[in-house]
Amino acid sequence: MIRGIHHVAICTPDLDRLTAFYTDVMGFEQVMATSWRDRPLVDRMIGLTDSAARQVMLRAGNAHLELFQYESPVGSVADPDRNPASQGYTHFCIDVVDIDAEYARLSVNGMSFHSPPPTREEMSGGPIRAIYARDPDGNIVELQEILDPAVPFALENAPMIATPDQ
Repeated sequence: MIRGIHHVAICTPDLDRLTAFYTDVMGFEQVMATSWRDRPLVDRMIGLTDSAARQVMLRAGNAHLELFQYESPVGSVADPDRNPASQGYTHFCIDVVDIDAEYARLSVNGMSFHSPPPTREEMSGGPIRAIYARDPDGNIVELQEILDPAVPFALENAPMIATPDQ
């Protein structure tokens, strides 16, 4: 039984900087920090050889964000301007209460946006306002404000933990 998505993971060249951004600016709570080196079981699990990394797990609501900084092997540098239409990971979404306030707050705290959020008028009465942004590493983060809680995927309609009955 699948209970839901637990976390999204991001590899960063600067774990301390990205952890501070997601805790101090985005409001996530750090719930775990660890590291590994010379762990053949971890290497086998993740498909690497002689890996070494630091890792933190952050929580916001019912979801987690896992951040890694690898010392070994050295990975390739991601293009901070990568096209969101490229195959693979495109973005993760943060549900917000006031998208205009979050846009203003995050704009002065390290997030870059392509444009301001669409107005309610531009949305023609639609139930959602959303905008894409980039964190300090260039990862794409969607901010979403659901205006109508009757939308089937509104957080208010999602159980915190699925049970066999659901």
